[in-house]
Amino acid sequence: MEPPEEGCITTEVRGPILLVGIDRPAKMNGFTPEMMDALVEAYTRLDGDSDLWCGVLFGHGDHFTAGLDLPRWRERMQSGNRREKTGLVDPTALGRKCRKPIVTAVQGVTYTLGIELMLAGDIVVAAEDCRFSQLEPLRGIQATGGATIRFVQRGGWGNAMYHLLTSDVFDSDEALRIGLVQEIVSTGTQLERALELAGIICEGAPLAVQATKASSLRYLREGEAAAISAFGPTQAELAATEDAVEGIASFIERRKGNFTGR
Repeated sequence: MEPPEEGCITTEVRGPILLVGIDRPAKMNGFTPEMMDALVEAYTRLDGDSDLWCGVLFGHGDHFTAGLDLPRWRERMQSGNRREKTGLVDPTALGRKCRKPIVTAVQGVTYTLGIELMLAGDIVVAAEDCRFSQLEPLRGIQATGGATIRFVQRGGWGNAMYHLLTSDVFDSDEALRIGLVQEIVSTGTQLERALELAGIICEGAPLAVQATKASSLRYLREGEAAAISAFGPTQAELAATEDAVEGIASFIERRKGNFTGR
């Protein structure tokens, strides 16, 4: 079935994994406000459902996303209000962050918001045919979905300024070189590989996986001392879980753990 003209976000549950699809291929998956609202709902579902341990974000069709469908966003942009919904997860991770890991599969055109969404996640698998560009200055605006922060975090100042200020188009090899993506795969296999990685992540105890992500985020937000001070209390909480008991048993019995998230 064809998606509506304003596009939509698809969701599919595969065991403990939630697949989230950007679905407006006739417009290169250009984002409308309706699509962003639906993405917020999908991420909030992933964050809150204890049966979901990992998310995979992907784009339907030949492209991940060309970014915002600007004419449809003019009113929101002019208001200067990001309109984050109170209590809901922000897919760009500038507001409330998703506690669960997110693996993103990208292909074809991956512009502006597309880069910001993939960098807001945790691991990126890129197809060989990717074309990246953070071209907001060419449209008279600036990136406000995290690119000005995460380009610097991932690639360093010089690489960030090179791509942010020139608004150039670069390929998967360059994205890998500066740390924006973690793997390059043959075009058409990016979602399969992202699902494979999500499955590997789900072999770990979900509360321990979430704590690991939270620790790294704490380091970015609050610094090394804050991250270190949280090690002891967090480890004590994890050690009291059923999964920690199962982890010890699986170690003794030399088998994979059968974790439940409790």
